[in-house]
Amino acid sequence: MRRILRLAILILILASCKTSKDYLSRKDDDKTLFDVVKALNKRSSDTAAVNALPVLYNLAQQRHLKKINSYTASNEITRWDKIIKEYETLQEMHNVITDADAASRIVTPVNYQPTIYAIKQQAAAEYYEQAVIAFEKPGREDAKQAYNYFKKVDEWVPAYKDAKQKMDEAYENATVNVQINPVLDNSVFFSSGMGNYGRINGNENFQQNLVRELGGKNSRRYAARFYTEREARRDNIVPDLFVDLTLKNIEVYPNSPYNYSRNASRRIETGKDTSGKITYETVYATVRITRQTYSGYAEMRVDIIDVAGKTNISSNTYRENYSRQEEYGSYSGDSRALSGNDWTIVNNNNFNEPSKEDILNELYRKIYPQVKNRIIYAVDW
Repeated sequence: MRRILRLAILILILASCKTSKDYLSRKDDDKTLFDVVKALNKRSSDTAAVNALPVLYNLAQQRHLKKINSYTASNEITRWDKIIKEYETLQEMHNVITDADAASRIVTPVNYQPTIYAIKQQAAAEYYEQAVIAFEKPGREDAKQAYNYFKKVDEWVPAYKDAKQKMDEAYENATVNVQINPVLDNSVFFSSGMGNYGRINGNENFQQNLVRELGGKNSRRYAARFYTEREARRDNIVPDLFVDLTLKNIEVYPNSPYNYSRNASRRIETGKDTSGKITYETVYATVRITRQTYSGYAEMRVDIIDVAGKTNISSNTYRENYSRQEEYGSYSGDSRALSGNDWTIVNNNNFNEPSKEDILNELYRKIYPQVKNRIIYAVDW
């Protein structure tokens, strides 16, 4: 009996050692440590977890401290972000272990909170110093960098000196005045016959919609204020950027009706014969159809220009196509031969031919979001 008991204990020890090795063989040591603590919370006598926890914590501590030493040797200001991240991971391990009775009896983790506080103070000081240097330089790029650095200061140490105030000032310095000019229509209608009123009206709406939807002069979503040329002149605004919109080409193709017909037939039940058997008859009809096709295309170039430097920041051309088909018709023969689709065509009495202004508006509608996104990309950061 004693021999059987000793054998059972030996098997349990070997099994626990194997499981401990399983814990230690995992690649993600941090996650494994948290898994071991969870296992101990469920069963404090879990031998495999008890044996693995001290080893895992020691390995994790060495690994993160080694990374910290490597980052500390760098002169890059972003080293602080990496160092703090490593210390915060170590502190998370401390918190998880100390919050678990079983785990805290096995390992006494280091409390890195005082170290994190001191490191954040050092990080805030260096970020603040670099932010002030950038803040005192002219130019939008320097103002953007100053804003980002002051923001980082406020993240590490809230209410650090005047970082929040200077962050707001840097944002204002980085905000540009953008004048969106009217659409310059360089297009040629090869076959349009469209009146100028529709085109001019569409061009003005395109410009004004952009200014309005981007937030106008009260824009808060982007570090930019947007004006039409009239608004900029009225408010005595000196633009930093011009957005030039050029309608390079637009063409509305003439309608090309296509007439065709198709035969329809259907086998229908007509009744029963004298023996009671169902009788059938095939009925026929001819559907005459007119297909109207309306199509066109438009090209618009968007140039974003730095007014002071007189340089073209970006130039993009967007092209969109329009196509629409309508069918209507009539039939002759037996109406019972018509399908549901045939009846839709025959009953299409509400068909309204799109005007060329309708096509132009649709083309503008499709190009519009691309132009808007291009402007946002140029000013956002």
